[in-house]
Amino acid sequence: MAFVITAPCKDELAAECVDVCPVDCIEKGEDQYYIDPAICIDCGACQAVCPVEAIYYEEDLRPDEQPYFEKAKEFFSK
Repeated sequence: MAFVITAPCKDELAAECVDVCPVDCIEKGEDQYYIDPAICIDCGACQAVCPVEAIYYEEDLRPDEQPYFEKAKEFFSK
């Protein structure tokens, strides 16, 4: 399991999550940040500091937020 950055981050790009990630699994995309699900250690540090409450645990995503997990997997598959 991994944490996922969702819609509130889109175009916000507040990078607090990047600064606290102990495994450097968060990268900036064109319009939002993404968490690499293969590297995320589920520590929750990013979620605790997100000013727009955009970060959720993968299993807590609502159906309408699921595309953000797919976008993250696609972003890191390149």
